[in-house]
Amino acid sequence: MTNAAASSLQVRTDGSVGRVTLDRPRAINAVDHDMITGIAAALAQWRDDPDVRIVLLDGAGERGFCAGGDVRGLREQVLSGDAAAAMGFFRAEYALNAAIAEYPKPVVVFADGITMGGGIGLAGHAAVRVVTERSQLAMPETRIGFTPDVGGSWLLAQAPGRLGEYLGVTGGTMDAADAIHAGFADVLVPADRLGDLHHALITRADPQTPTEIAMLFDETPGPSGLAAKQVWIDDAFAADTVPEIVARLRARDEPDAAATADVIEALSPVAVTVTLAAVRA
Repeated sequence: MTNAAASSLQVRTDGSVGRVTLDRPRAINAVDHDMITGIAAALAQWRDDPDVRIVLLDGAGERGFCAGGDVRGLREQVLSGDAAAAMGFFRAEYALNAAIAEYPKPVVVFADGITMGGGIGLAGHAAVRVVTERSQLAMPETRIGFTPDVGGSWLLAQAPGRLGEYLGVTGGTMDAADAIHAGFADVLVPADRLGDLHHALITRADPQTPTEIAMLFDETPGPSGLAAKQVWIDDAFAADTVPEIVARLRARDEPDAAATADVIEALSPVAVTVTLAAVRA
């Protein structure tokens, strides 16, 4: 094993697996510009390295894989007059998300615990997306007056029925079963088996793919609560505009529908309108 750890990023090779661990556990591994460039550099280094066959992304600590971008740091940059630095972060982040999606080797992500916003940008476009019983996934940007980025609007658009519009507009959170149902994850592996899965990725030889290896540890999730709500979600979120969606929600008998209307009405009207249009586009 080789190790080249930075203060907030661990980069090393475990056999034929190139592993990057986000290492800001107190901040639930929120990514800053240095972490983004560090991950991108590791991917560039391993792209043509014949000794590295799989890339694994995971997070340090028990709370989550990645809570998103370092919003606090971005806010401080903007308030200090250095908006260009904040824009540089987004450019680098989006380029990294695209690189993961297009990477020529399988990228496996352990989306254990909280995985939101920028964490979805790292996990959602990987070849093998592993969730656990602790996973909480979301694109919560409308909660801060923003809209789903990091390729999130594309992921939301691929969700069954109108779930993408619902999740994008409300910023709602998915558990493991919901994430698999909505297309944000592939396999549920118990958190205490992630170490075993990591070992298997290192030791098992071809022709097994990382997906096949992960399936050896897969547990069938329970029923998706999101799927159970799909009838009223599909009905309400088929409306043309956000006010019409809210009106349809108010007309439903389900208590969760009325609660969803309350959530939407408390959010930025611009954010929810732009998000609805982005997902539909």
